[in-house]
Parts: sequence; C-alpha cells; structure tokens
Amino acid sequence: MIKLCPPTAKSECAAPQAVIIGGGPAGLMAAEVLGLAGLQVDVYDAMPSFGRKFLQAGVGGLNITHSEAYETFCARYGDRRRQLQPILDRLPPTALRAWIQALGIETFVGSSGRVFPRQMKAAPLLRAWLHRLRSAGVRLHARHRWLGWNDQGALRLVNLEGEILLKPQATVLALGGASWPQLGSDGAWTAALQARGVGIAPLQSANCGFDVAWSAYLREKFAGAPLKSVALTLTDAKGRSERRQGEIVISAQGVEGGLIYAFSQRLHECLNAHGSATFTLDLTPGREAGRVLAEVSRRRGSRSISSHLQSRVGIAGVKLALLHEVLNKEQFADPVTLAATIKALPITVHAARPIAEAISSAGGVRFDSLDENLMLTALPGVFVAGEMIDWEAPTGGYLLTACFATGLSAGLGARDWLKRSQNTDTVPSRR
Repeated sequence: MIKLCPPTAKSECAAPQAVIIGGGPAGLMAAEVLGLAGLQVDVYDAMPSFGRKFLQAGVGGLNITHSEAYETFCARYGDRRRQLQPILDRLPPTALRAWIQALGIETFVGSSGRVFPRQMKAAPLLRAWLHRLRSAGVRLHARHRWLGWNDQGALRLVNLEGEILLKPQATVLALGGASWPQLGSDGAWTAALQARGVGIAPLQSANCGFDVAWSAYLREKFAGAPLKSVALTLTDAKGRSERRQGEIVISAQGVEGGLIYAFSQRLHECLNAHGSATFTLDLTPGREAGRVLAEVSRRRGSRSISSHLQSRVGIAGVKLALLHEVLNKEQFADPVTLAATIKALPITVHAARPIAEAISSAGGVRFDSLDENLMLTALPGVFVAGEMIDWEAPTGGYLLTACFATGLSAGLGARDWLKRSQNTDTVPSRR
C-alpha cells in the first residue's frame, strides 16, 4: 500500500520541509545545518541504525582527518582538487576538529600526522552527534529504503509497512558510493538519477587491492604478510612519476594496504589506458643503491644466498620471496641484477579487486551536473553529498573530511534554497 504523506503536523508521515536520504556523516552533517536553521528535517536510512559505515571506519581507530599543511592536504584530492577545495574551505581539518570538540570528543594527532578521537572509536562521537540532532528537532527514520521518484516527482520510500511518498521542498541525497554494500552503500541510486538526466561517472573501486599473478608458493606461504619499510614508485598514465615510502600487504590475490591505496587512482588510470600497471618497490629504502651493490657483491663463501642477503642487506621472508618471483637462478647469481632488483623490484597488477571489497569507491554524480551549492541542475531543490559525488581520496582522514565538508555544503545549499522559497511565501516556517 502506498501512502502519500499529508501536510499534517506531528503525523507519522508529516510533510517535511527537508528530507535527507542517507544517515552517514554527509547526510547527518546536512541535517545538522538544516536543523540548526530551524527547519523541519527528516533523515531516512535503509539500515536498522544510523552511521553503519562510519562505525565500521572506527574499527581499529577512527581516522577523522589529517594535520598536515592545508595546501598538502588539498593536493591529496588529485584532479578533483579544483572542485573540492572551495567545499573543504568551509570545513578544513582545523574546523572539523573544533566541531568534534564541541560534541565533547577530544582529538589527538598520531605520529603519522593523522587525527583520531581520544577514545579511538566512532561510537561515542556518533552517539553525541545523534543526541544533538534530536535536540535540534531532527527526526531520524531507520529501515526506510529510497526507491527514487514517481511520475509526479514525489520521493518513494519503502519501510516495513509498505511504500510512502514524500514531497519535501528540499532533498539532500547522501547515499554513499558502492563499497560496503552490506552496510548500505550499494550504488543502487545510479539508475534513478540517470533516468532523471543526471550525469554519472561509472562507479569503480577506490582504496582497494589489485590482482597480481603470484606463484602458488607465494600465495600459500605469504598471503596476509605485511611488507614493511618499502618505497613504491609509479609512473602514471600521464607520465608523472612519484615515489612514496610506507607499507603494503601481500594478499592471496595480489597487493593491498595503505601504500597501494595511496596510488589506487593512478593505478586505475594505467589499467584503463593499458590493461595493466607496473610499479617498482625499493625493498631497502634506507640504503643507497651503491651500498646495496657493494654488500651483495661480497664473497659469501659457503653461505646460502638467502643467508647472505639477510646478513648483508636485511632481505628475508616475504622480501626474499618477492625476489624469487622475478629473478631466476642465474639472475640471483649476478650481483648487479640482484642489487638493481632489490632497489626497483617490478610488480605488475592486472585488475582492481571488486568494488564490494574496496574501502571506498570512485565515480558517481559528475560535478558538471551540480551547481556551486551541490544542487543537481537537472533537479532543482535536490542536493547531493558525500561519496555519491565523483571524487576520491586516499585513506588518512581525507575521505571522512570530504564527506563531512560536502554534507555541510549541501546542507547550506538546501538551507539557502528553502530561504529563497520562504521569501516567496512557498515554504511555511516551523516556528
């Protein structure tokens, strides 16, 4: 049964001034802006509770943002910096930390420069935030899945009792990307927006692992092994080279981990352009190439090559296994080839892991389908925020910061839209 919600105050489906679809950080931030402006706000989420993916992000420590210089911070958004920086300027990392502080949650800067809540968990922050939203009059509705619009332009939602229709004066869509579908971000919204003339860049994995054709030995012996203290160098599809030090993880399928995630956008571009992507790993980034060559060239006597490499250059375990992946017996016996490979071991990836395994997703609503307030030009009064928009960023606090910031901008855009409508006597005030 479909119910068209009438404009009766305090009814179970009272017509709201603003509807937020999606109860993650972007949607809740938009709801806060609108609620504090004195507007009637209803937030709908398909899951049984709010912030499911946000809570998942807090497993192992909630990395909220980063403390590095703001210029460097903005550069992490790559080709989308031009569109995102004006949005980030409204909620830069320092302002985001102050906002969290106002919720009663202390933050600190870790040794890597990443910013965390003092308790390292998402749940206390989310509880305090939901309490503040309810206190501002924001109404939260779980177990309501959005189905798009009907022919008359009403929002279609389905709950346990059936389908309901809503015709708010402003709508903010914050439905996430397509990673973590079990937590509600399944990308199912793309068809509804495309049908309304909204430009959508194809969704794909971001901050994800990549497939490598490992030998059976490496898969069986070293799947899950961390590869620490390495430096990755990649020349991307545009000919730009970058080297960065960090840690990766060898998986049964290929490679993953923070250093891989930092290069995932450019690896995707190489895959799209060439069908594969090759980067090199420096297995001893703290040793100069000449020193490595001198050490591996020393006479080893009766010692095995593995013992020689471990004692001379600290190569053992998974690093030694990687050398065996690319060098044959004769190449191992050649000190020049061996030393060069230690300093630049090539790894070729052939595909990204499926989007459901990714930390985040790329693609989504194209910026040329949005105005400066994140309103859809094809759908006046409808705003979008968060991972629905076509941007991506590495892990390290950049993902969450941009979700909060786009939520703020969409909320401000919807607030101003409602104020303009109110000035023409089309929107009744709640006050």
